[in-house]
Amino acid sequence: MRIVVSGTHASGKSTLVSDFAARHPEFVVLPDPFELVDEAWDFPSAELFATQLRLSAARLHPDETAGHLLSERGPIDFLAYLLALDEFNSAPGSRELFARSIEITQGAMRHVDLLVVLPLDRDAEIFVPRDEHLPLRELMNDVLLDLVDDDQIVGANTNVVEIVGNRNQRVAALEELITPAHFRF
Repeated sequence: MRIVVSGTHASGKSTLVSDFAARHPEFVVLPDPFELVDEAWDFPSAELFATQLRLSAARLHPDETAGHLLSERGPIDFLAYLLALDEFNSAPGSRELFARSIEITQGAMRHVDLLVVLPLDRDAEIFVPRDEHLPLRELMNDVLLDLVDDDQIVGANTNVVEIVGNRNQRVAALEELITPAHFRF
């Protein structure tokens, strides 16, 4: 099974991935692509998000990472960031960049069985510092929720599930989703 955990920054992705991985060592865990970017980025940019989109898409291919995997973020996250950043800024971004990013995302999502979306949830008890670009966080969340409803982006064979609640409720919900009785293969 190939699982991607998606959500805006400070939505609980790292915690869910860590909690699930501790209970399921059979899954290869792919960290947030931001950890793989060599350069220091002080501020969100289209270049940063496009780089992470490409990295996250490449590692989802079965030739790159075989077997069961749990990925913190996927290309759909960074497509959402690109679109949110474009909406946030007054100057429109590159149409070519958006078209290529959509194409890459669509191709990578073919290799995902389950897309777990963590929408912003006040009950999740997540502390978010003010320097976390809060307006972009909110906007990305809204864009992501729109994207995950688009079968042309996600693909018809990927199960999409939103998970909310506290830490224990989230990991329990994900564990329930990986049982054969609840997952269509």
